Parts: sequence; structure tokens; C-alpha cells
Amino acid sequence: MSDLPESMKSDLMEWNNGGGISLADWTANTGNFSLAVGYSELFWPRFVEFEKYVFLEDFGLDGLRSFEQAPGATRRSIEQVMNHLHVADIQHSACTDVTSDKLVILGCRLREIYAVKLAYEFPDRKFSVEFFQPDDPEELEGYQVTFSQT
Repeated sequence: MSDLPESMKSDLMEWNNGGGISLADWTANTGNFSLAVGYSELFWPRFVEFEKYVFLEDFGLDGLRSFEQAPGATRRSIEQVMNHLHVADIQHSACTDVTSDKLVILGCRLREIYAVKLAYEFPDRKFSVEFFQPDDPEELEGYQVTFSQT
């Protein structure tokens, strides 16, 4: 549990009459299969090639055409904005346990996952996968993952 968020440690230690529980065991005891299926889309995303671009599968054509019209737009800048994910948005806005330490761990994992999946699906292309962290750790919407071709 070396990368367990500090904000979760005390909660996990309360399990088993104070003996604690591992993250995997906690997930097995509190999760459900519907959420697991939903998270599978997040943690093994689907990418598509469209024209000269690579996007997350659910990209919007109207948004693409709009970004293409922006002054100075490049393939890279368009992919970066269209493929960005605010890590805090993977849960509903009323989710009360969002903390910066959790967003950092999720953002780092998502960056790794995207990099591996993009290299696997597009071995002939190079990508930049980035995880941005805000200067103010409490600016929770600032934690973002994105990718673009280099």
C-alpha cells in the first residue's frame, strides 16, 4: 500500500476491529460489478483514428470542427484539448471524498494506462501523455490527463 492516499489510510485501518484491510480487499467488500464495468472504460479506454487525429472514442465532431477554426490550431493542440480528462470528473460533482492525494494517484495511473494503450494500438506513432497538476493542490478541477501525437 505504498501509494495509498493518506486520505484513505485511516478509513482502511478501521476495518477488522482496527486490524485494517488491504485496498484490494476493501474494493472487493465495497464495490460492485456495475461500477467495475463502468471503470473498465476509464482504465482501458477506447481510441479511434479520425482523419489525421487520434481521439478518445466518444469525441464530438462539432467540437473538432470548432477547434480546427481556432487561430494557430495544430493537430497536437486540438488533440490535447479534445482528449483531456479532468480527473475529478470521473465521479459525480457531489462526491464527498475527492481529495488531491487521490487525484494525483488516479492521474498518474491514467497517464500510465493511456501511454501503454496508445503504444499498443498505434505502434507506428509517438504520443505525449501528460498529467497536469495545479499549483494550488486544492484546485481539484486542475488535475487533468491528456494525450496527443508528437
